[in-house]
Amino acid sequence: MAPPKALYFEDIEIGAGPNKLEKGPLTTAHLMRWSAAMENWHKIHYDKPFAMEHDKLPDLLINGSLKQQFIVQLLKDWAGPTGWVWKVSFQFRAMNKVGETLAAWGRVTGKRPGPGYGLVDLDVGITDDKGTESTPGKATVAVPYRGGDAVPYPFVPPKS
Repeated sequence: MAPPKALYFEDIEIGAGPNKLEKGPLTTAHLMRWSAAMENWHKIHYDKPFAMEHDKLPDLLINGSLKQQFIVQLLKDWAGPTGWVWKVSFQFRAMNKVGETLAAWGRVTGKRPGPGYGLVDLDVGITDDKGTESTPGKATVAVPYRGGDAVPYPFVPPKS
């Protein structure tokens, strides 16, 4: 497998963005493993009779923290080894259920120069296999200039 390609500020175009990151179909095993890893023992993620009969949900629900991880993975992979995911915010606006395939997406909405690196603003989100948006949000990623140094680690945000 080839090493990840570096992303440079000068090469990023408004309206472009990372390729979609698809996950799924997500199974009960995925949800149970994530619940165990996060120590989130709410039964709506692994106990179908509880979720449907007690909480009156349509099925087992995909963990919000798992959806959060998908968005951050999309951005981290896109920023590459020399970039840095600085800010991410999103809202949970719709339920995603076991059996769905989710796609994390991003689209560049703006670029601005920073101190030694550029800042890229994106709209981000997650859609299900029917195209329904469940998790809209925004993000800012720091990427190096072509010929410049990698974004410093630890990352020190620019002063506004």
